[in-house]
This record gives sequence, C-alpha cells and structure tokens, in this order.
Amino acid sequence: MTTFGSLFLTVGLILAGVSVSFLTGADRAPGTVVSLDWRAGHSTGTSRTHRTNSGPMAYPVVEFTPAHGTPRTFRSSTGSNPPSYDTGDRVEVLYHANSPQDARINGFVSLWLLPLIFGGIGLATVVIATIVARLTRRRPASSGPSASRRGSRPDVPASSRVG
Repeated sequence: MTTFGSLFLTVGLILAGVSVSFLTGADRAPGTVVSLDWRAGHSTGTSRTHRTNSGPMAYPVVEFTPAHGTPRTFRSSTGSNPPSYDTGDRVEVLYHANSPQDARINGFVSLWLLPLIFGGIGLATVVIATIVARLTRRRPASSGPSASRRGSRPDVPASSRVG
C-alpha cells in the first residue's frame, strides 16, 4: 500500500513540476473562447464503454494571438459538463514563444487538477499505510497458551522446572 501511495505521490509531484516549469517559461496573451467542442466522455480507443454518467464533455476552443505572431486556435485539454466557459468568454492564455501550439488556459483546473488528484491520493495512501503499519507493530505478539501460565519462564525448559 505504501508503494502504491508513493508511486501516485511521485506522479503528482512530477505533474506539479511540469505545471511549474510551464508557468515559469510561459508568455501570456488574451484569448477568446470561439466555440465549445462537445465530445463523448469515457471513450477509450475503438471501443466505447457506456456509463450512466458519461455524458458529453465541452472542451473550449480558444483563439489568441501570440506576441510577434499570427492568430492561433487551440482546443483545451480539459473538458467539463456543464461547460466551464461559454462562447465569447475572455480568458488568459499561457504559451511558449517557441511553441505557441502548446497553449493552455490560465486556470486552476487546467494547471493543477491532475497534480492534486494524483498527489492527494498518493499522500492519503502513504499516511494511511504508515498509520496502519505503526498500529500493527504496537500490538503484542501472542506466544500461545504456555506463555500465559503463572510462573512460566521461557528461558528454562519445562522438563527442568520444579513445581
């Protein structure tokens, strides 16, 4: 359980590091949500699994103009239902000057949701595993019925005791 939690905590820290790295080198530009790209939720590969709560997700499509560049459009990698944005909403876009196609909306969900999910699950699992391990170490080990007899001495064989 500790290994599982440590793995998730490590993934969460790596994802947080990626977000911090992206933020430190990112330029900012105003953008506008030009449309919502509705996609079916929970589809994997060529097979779809239908769940009762797997409605379509709205991914905002944003247009922005990077400094010294031409207008660009990108679809956010974070979708939601109900939509977080409406067509016409103004947003701040983060992008790298050398790769403006890798742009993100400057928002909590798009930058920090995955690191918090993985890190939170990992941290909670490690804490619970540590508490369980400490509690199980404190329990005295049962030595069987002979240890509970009055006057028994485990260091002296039973055949040589006088009694």
